[in-house]
Amino acid sequence: MRTPAILLNFKTYPEILGKKGWELAKRFAAVEDDTGASIVLAPPTSDLAHIAKLVHIPVFGQHVDAVEPGQTTGWTPPEALLEAGAAGTLINHSERKVAWEEMALSVPRCRRLGLEVIACADDIAEAETLAKLSPEYIAIEPPELIGGDVSVTTAKPDVITKAVDRIRAANPKVGVLCGAGVKTRKDVAKALELGTMGVLLSSGVVKAKDPEKALRDLVKGLH
Repeated sequence: MRTPAILLNFKTYPEILGKKGWELAKRFAAVEDDTGASIVLAPPTSDLAHIAKLVHIPVFGQHVDAVEPGQTTGWTPPEALLEAGAAGTLINHSERKVAWEEMALSVPRCRRLGLEVIACADDIAEAETLAKLSPEYIAIEPPELIGGDVSVTTAKPDVITKAVDRIRAANPKVGVLCGAGVKTRKDVAKALELGTMGVLLSSGVVKAKDPEKALRDLVKGLH
């Protein structure tokens, strides 16, 4: 993943399921082509393989499980993401928390397979702990701000700066991202100013009246 980056988490909003998500993915990829910005997509697992074939920009899973391929009905082993065309995965999002013991197994496996990992943290303490696993990135996302109208960069800038300092002190190889309420180019620019390498966002683009226009405005904050 090139940085600074914008990672679009599709979640499972009705607006992006199936063909609607496929078409949006192509439009989002066109934004990268036109602007040179680094854009990463995280579609639902059900659409990941199709979208990975449609676009040339990185596609990440929204979640991964610490299971082996085989008799694991309903689970998503890292190998399944790799075969589907994913370049990486989120793990431990506040909407899909994962036990430490599971992450301690799945993060190294993803790394061995060449899948980049973005581990999500609710707070600084969790972020500092996750750094021990050496994911490529840790995304600090206060859960109370996710999906809201106030960006973490405005509501809790000190959380971002402290997280950057603590994560770098714990493991200098880990990059830091932030998310929660990010909706404007100013939010993106502020996130970079505070020391991060990019942002995670969802509803600010996915649920916008014109998602492509919203993304084009956001990427201006990367420059």
